[in-house]
Amino acid sequence: MHLHWFRSDLRIHDNTALDAAASQGPVLALYIITPKQWQQHDDAACKVDLWRRQLIELSADLSRLNIPLLIRHCDWWQDIPGVLLDICQQYQIEQVHCNAEYAVNERLRDTAVQQHLQQQHIGFSSYLDQLLFEPGSITTKSGGYFKVFGQFKRVCQQHLYDQLPQILPAPEPQAILPIQSDPVPQQIAGFQPVDPHIVQCWPAGEAHGWQRLDDFADEAITDYAGQRDFPALSGTSQLSPYLSAGIISIRQCLHAALKAANGELFGPDEGINTWITQLLWREFYQHILVGFPQVSRHQPFKQHTAKLAWRQVPDDLQRWQQGQTGFPLIDAAMRQLQQTGWMHNRLRMIVAMFLSKNLLIDWRLGEQWFMQHLIDGDLAANNGGWQWSASTGTDSVPYFRIFNPITQSQKIDPDGTFIRQWLPELAHLDNKSIHAPHLSRSVKAGTLDYPAPMVDLATSRDRAIAAFAALKN
Repeated sequence: MHLHWFRSDLRIHDNTALDAAASQGPVLALYIITPKQWQQHDDAACKVDLWRRQLIELSADLSRLNIPLLIRHCDWWQDIPGVLLDICQQYQIEQVHCNAEYAVNERLRDTAVQQHLQQQHIGFSSYLDQLLFEPGSITTKSGGYFKVFGQFKRVCQQHLYDQLPQILPAPEPQAILPIQSDPVPQQIAGFQPVDPHIVQCWPAGEAHGWQRLDDFADEAITDYAGQRDFPALSGTSQLSPYLSAGIISIRQCLHAALKAANGELFGPDEGINTWITQLLWREFYQHILVGFPQVSRHQPFKQHTAKLAWRQVPDDLQRWQQGQTGFPLIDAAMRQLQQTGWMHNRLRMIVAMFLSKNLLIDWRLGEQWFMQHLIDGDLAANNGGWQWSASTGTDSVPYFRIFNPITQSQKIDPDGTFIRQWLPELAHLDNKSIHAPHLSRSVKAGTLDYPAPMVDLATSRDRAIAAFAALKN
């Protein structure tokens, strides 16, 4: 008997470890719920609920393959080796299969599991699945990990030209086993019930992930380069929650892009190429986790920035968190996050830069807030994005480049459509005034139920530049 241990790969199609397990004999599936560990990692309630809902879909999919799904509970990952050994001994498992995960704690967990099982002569196999390339296989000429994305991308492109990863089918149904699947819990201990609107926004199931991918590839991918920065448009795929949970695979995404490009990898279509580049950014940050593990431990990639004099201002942090900064685009983005569990990627950069530069508040507090609320919260991508915006990360924006939230608003939401959607108190304003109502002559003082800007943009910009410049001394 073989055991497939599901983690962030909650699907039956194109699942490398599941395919390997099923090819070697009868297979049993397992998922382990670890609520205290998830809380310690700041996993959002909406993300955990997506996992839970996907487990229901996964159990049904597995039942059609006659693969029982066992569900076990323990608080911490340190308890998992014992849980796995008990299952292996109970069901006479000879080999445990799983897909690799790359953050420090995940790798320590898997090493402990492997050692514990091997002491009892039980095999443990981990597979490349979450990524296109094994970390450590895309390296500089000297053998090190890339620190610059452009160089990393060029090597990845060459590898993809040489050998394109293929998509695996779901396993064939196996003979029925005399083992019952466990019921999926209705609620995960320690996590609050999720707003039904968020559940409606992000339905579980591989079929929903495929549909979103197909719709994007058929209708929007060729316009992606020109529309991806406009939050009022449906210009992005919104597939990140499905990739993060492993409901769809990175290879399925790549092949959908190739199909849209008529099979031509990195051909003339700018939209398709730009989207594939975004997939490679995701890949890049996962490789950074392995090559530079300090970023998994709340440390900046650029170590000298650890000495930056961040402001300790809880009230300012709270105003940013609640979307009460007085800058409409910032506030609309933060309210989108709270009400949907998701935020447009361009807005993630803008609000992150506002917190870390204009407010000069430690980027790690923003990173944590995002993880606590994002349905697609992913350590590598979230950390990479925050460190990019805060100018503390690898290949990050220069410290003196600071987005102006008003000019950004005018550029990417020119008619104020996105702002009106999330800030109804400003919906009556004209298209010019809505970007900076307190600076508009057409808005009478004291007539708005909306806060004044919490900082002066020019002064706060100078303060941030001075703080970073001081590190040189």
